[in-house]
Amino acid sequence: MRIVVGSDFIGVDLKNSLVEILKANPLVTDIKDLGVYTADEKTDYPNIGFALAQYIADGNADRGLLVCGTGIGMAISANKVPGIRAATTHDPYSLERAVLSNNCQVICMGARVVTVELAKTLIKPWLDYTFDEAGPSSSKVARINELELEHHE
Repeated sequence: MRIVVGSDFIGVDLKNSLVEILKANPLVTDIKDLGVYTADEKTDYPNIGFALAQYIADGNADRGLLVCGTGIGMAISANKVPGIRAATTHDPYSLERAVLSNNCQVICMGARVVTVELAKTLIKPWLDYTFDEAGPSSSKVARINELELEHHE
């Protein structure tokens, strides 16, 4: 699985901690970090969120992880890219549903909302979950895709 990560200056430390977990997982074949790389870089989160989503939409990665203060701004930014579904996930259930019910390619976390320990426990299940294209949520995701196409033409 090819993973792309990104954060703003608030989320950089949590992002870096989670990258270490990703590197140790045998499911992960590649990790691309789109920045920021230090807490001194004041790049606004919409730039990172949108760039990460576009990176996935272009076929360069399978999934993405975004971290800012709350995870909300990153999710909104990533969702502006057609074909991308991003969700803020701060607990095991929302993470599970993001992937299994909504086929989200991008999860977003808030460094001011979740502890490093909790965030680390979410990474392994995230990598293990796979959306069932024939499952009960597939028609809903298909409808989301249809609506997106209708309104982006």
